[in-house]
Amino acid sequence: MFKVGDLIVYGNTGVCKVEKIGKPDLAGVSDNKEYYTLLPYYSKNSRIFTPCDNDKVVMRPVMSKKEAEKLLKEIPEIDLLVITDEKKREECYKATMRSCDCREFVSILKTIYTRKKIRLAEGKKVTASDERYFSMAEDKLFGELAIALGIEKSAVRTKVQGIAWEA
Repeated sequence: MFKVGDLIVYGNTGVCKVEKIGKPDLAGVSDNKEYYTLLPYYSKNSRIFTPCDNDKVVMRPVMSKKEAEKLLKEIPEIDLLVITDEKKREECYKATMRSCDCREFVSILKTIYTRKKIRLAEGKKVTASDERYFSMAEDKLFGELAIALGIEKSAVRTKVQGIAWEA
């Protein structure tokens, strides 16, 4: 169980701060359950109320600075996604995003970056789906790394791009 003040990753919302634990003052909320009141870190005007025992959405601690630095060093070795059926590409992206795993986000970014280079070289456009998932993966990965490393998201973008795209 998390504590008030903890920074956690909550599903595709990304980094959130645990504001309160207890029963929220909302109609229709079960009296016999404890709830987290979460404040999304990068979306200041919203709150999320979720049961503490919610097993439908990934809830995990934000990675430590040491874990973030290790991940940055491992980026060149992280493999691209293997997608054998083009019709299932978006399904694969969705499943990877649902994992809320930063290594998987790196895989999506490297896969789409490589695919984009190939498509552009062939005179084709980048697909809207690729653009959307690239942006989502960047947002989640850079958001968590920024918190863990104590730097701005833009500085994380520069670091990751220098490592991943030069590998």
